Amino acid sequence: MTVGTILPQTGSLAFLGPPEFAGVDLAIEEINAAGGVLDECVEAIHEDSGDTSTDIASQSADSLIAQDVDAVVGAASSGVSFQFIDKLYEEGIVQISPANTSPDFTTYERGDYYFRTAPSDVLQGRVLADQVIADGHESVAILALQDSYGTGLADAVEENILEFGGEVVMKTIYDPNATEFSAEVSELAEADADAVVLITFNEITNLAPELVQGNLGPQDLGWYFVDGNLSNYGDEFPEGMLEGTKGTLPGADPSSLEERLLEVDPELEDYSYAAESYDATTLLALAAAAGGAYDSETIKENMIAVSRDGTECTDYASCVELLDAGEDIDYNGASGPIEFSAEGDVSAATIGVYEYGADNTYTNVSYNEQSLE
Repeated sequence: MTVGTILPQTGSLAFLGPPEFAGVDLAIEEINAAGGVLDECVEAIHEDSGDTSTDIASQSADSLIAQDVDAVVGAASSGVSFQFIDKLYEEGIVQISPANTSPDFTTYERGDYYFRTAPSDVLQGRVLADQVIADGHESVAILALQDSYGTGLADAVEENILEFGGEVVMKTIYDPNATEFSAEVSELAEADADAVVLITFNEITNLAPELVQGNLGPQDLGWYFVDGNLSNYGDEFPEGMLEGTKGTLPGADPSSLEERLLEVDPELEDYSYAAESYDATTLLALAAAAGGAYDSETIKENMIAVSRDGTECTDYASCVELLDAGEDIDYNGASGPIEFSAEGDVSAATIGVYEYGADNTYTNVSYNEQSLE
């Protein structure tokens, strides 16, 4: 069985690449240690996704198609996944993303082969908005990048801020290729907001200093990050610059995987979406094992079944043992309970809330269980 990946080695989400690749590689190590899939080892072919400013992901999809992969893990960015989802659909190749959160995938017409282990931003938007209001903010600004992820999450945050009794005093969608943000900073200064939700990718490294220079830093009003920019910045910013900033990231407590992930990549400093990548790869293998073949059609037909309504199991080896005994399984992964809906969405998820300290790194504040049902 051959699994291809289209994950960020370059571009605005490159910081998410190492934990995602490590998650895939760890899962494959454990799958092969347990005897592989149908007595054959799983192999990985890693390709770059780049970002939405390039067509790297489309070229990577062509390469993986030419190499006859059985399934693809990726991309991290929702906008990037939309660059090649149709190609995989036309070839009948299963795609599973560990990090796509745009609500647009739920109703996508050519999404029959598409799954994701990250929850829709319908859930993240709810948790983030609840945190903003719980922190005592009433007048909220939203600054979001223009792509399916940014606009979708901005809409979800706005809807929930209003539902929870707050007011959205500014909602601005910016060009993700921008390198300076003077117009957005000026608009925010005039908006009379007491909090700002910053839905960005790596552009935050340019945007954040401009906001601080405009007296709009996290010590002046509440700052809230999201999964696209929640990273350990360390000395990339001046000491204390992000202190007090909060943010949300889908996924359960990653500590159970951290030690094993570090054996795969000793240089890991961030674990965002590692668990979801690990679970995505494990589910592909389990679907093949359950169906008795590792062609993509068999994998597709068994993905939902191995994720719900059976005997619970939490790793490949124990799940395969149950399958070999003739039992139906319900894989509950490292990222939390995974129960695929008919559309390939996880119907329940854990969203973590985090806060930055003076060293510009984040620690967990709480975990919140959410459900689409």
